[in-house]
Amino acid sequence: MTSETAIPAAALDRARAFSGAKAAVFFGGQMAVLLRDDRPDIPYPAMWDLPGGGRDPGESAVDCVIREAQEELALDLVPGDLYYGAMHESSGGQEVWFFAAHLAPGRAADLRLGDEGQAWQLMSAEAFLSHPRHIPTLGARLRLYLGWQGRGDLG
Repeated sequence: MTSETAIPAAALDRARAFSGAKAAVFFGGQMAVLLRDDRPDIPYPAMWDLPGGGRDPGESAVDCVIREAQEELALDLVPGDLYYGAMHESSGGQEVWFFAAHLAPGRAADLRLGDEGQAWQLMSAEAFLSHPRHIPTLGARLRLYLGWQGRGDLG
């Protein structure tokens, strides 16, 4: 870890086995969220999600979340944008990563929906966590991040 961010070296390891990565990307007090497609063949249909997804061969967790943010929201992240990173275990026992980035509010003007999802919007962390259609595992990981950041427990 560096003194500026809390990104573990493992998140940059392209040889490390993991399943995928997600990120809470904040623009001021709001974060970018995606409404997943409403299809029975995908996990969590029609639920609010965060940018990110499955790993492509040869990617590090950081590479994965950067690529997914570009594909889903046309958001050009660089590793230095990531402020926090933590490894978690998925319900299937695979390693997954959760990141957070805090960007200038003006950068949200360039966001646009990619090929996946029904819509995107900016939403406060509190609104995401209280929404009945947020993905529960992401809510739990977001709560851990907010606690780490010092915002305290939001319930």
